[in-house]
Amino acid sequence: MKIAVLVSGGGTNLQALIDYEKEHSDCPYNIALVVSNTKNAYALERAKEAGIPAEIRSPFSVLGKEKAESASRDEKRIAISDAILDLCHMNKIEAIVLAGYLSVLGGNIIEEYSGRIINLHPALLPKFGGVGMWGHNVHEAVLAAGEKESGCTVHLVDSGCDTGKILVQKKVPVLPDDTPDSLYERIAPHEHEAMIEGVCLLAEILKSGR
Repeated sequence: MKIAVLVSGGGTNLQALIDYEKEHSDCPYNIALVVSNTKNAYALERAKEAGIPAEIRSPFSVLGKEKAESASRDEKRIAISDAILDLCHMNKIEAIVLAGYLSVLGGNIIEEYSGRIINLHPALLPKFGGVGMWGHNVHEAVLAAGEKESGCTVHLVDSGCDTGKILVQKKVPVLPDDTPDSLYERIAPHEHEAMIEGVCLLAEILKSGR
């Protein structure tokens, strides 16, 4: 299964996917493309080191400086999503993996890749999902709510925000003295496991036609 991995930052989950593919001859996926919506994402360096084609599709690169500065948030999202869809067509991408991608896809790409886009979310959906729930915002909300456990979720992407079918979840306890940082550090290794499991499960689902 040829996949495109979408990133925005450090790319630790991308690295987990790269390492798994490299270390397993029976790996059911091939990372054929990495796309970042930020030019300074370290994930781009990880892709370069692994010999994976990488592209930047930001509001400025897609719309140009003048249009990007005046465009609404939704206009930027659709423009980037359409540009990524074009890249997926060019590279014959079969599935899309959002690995720390801090934007929301919209428009044609959601329809065309329905059932073939997965996202990693740093909480136990359906709790603590939706607009604004990303990164440390999620961990702060979990602690503020007094939750006894948290974790991460890999789910299919639909037209909503963190609302698609859940494929994989990993749980960790929330400790009384936790901070957003310490909770993140406990969840992070499980994110890598969940990401790999989620991509492999998607490959299995698509192969079997379920």
